[in-house]
Amino acid sequence: MVKLRLKRCGRKAVYRIVAIDVRSRREGKDLRRVGFYDPTNNQTYLNVPVILYFLERGARPTGTVQNLLKKAEVFKEFPSNQMRFN
Repeated sequence: MVKLRLKRCGRKAVYRIVAIDVRSRREGKDLRRVGFYDPTNNQTYLNVPVILYFLERGARPTGTVQNLLKKAEVFKEFPSNQMRFN
């Protein structure tokens, strides 16, 4: 199963949002980078078409990534009958 989760990079708290296999470690090899999140500067970049591609194929976002996607209103573009997470 594939998850959309945060992957830490650098010394400071800066994260990439990646699609990764569930069995991989947090710092393991990712399938695809789909976004960027910087909590100190409150910046977020999301590649929405790629995120929707993974969600349509059954990828599950973690709690934090799901909150970021809700804040960016990504789920408005996702069909409501497929919005069963967790």
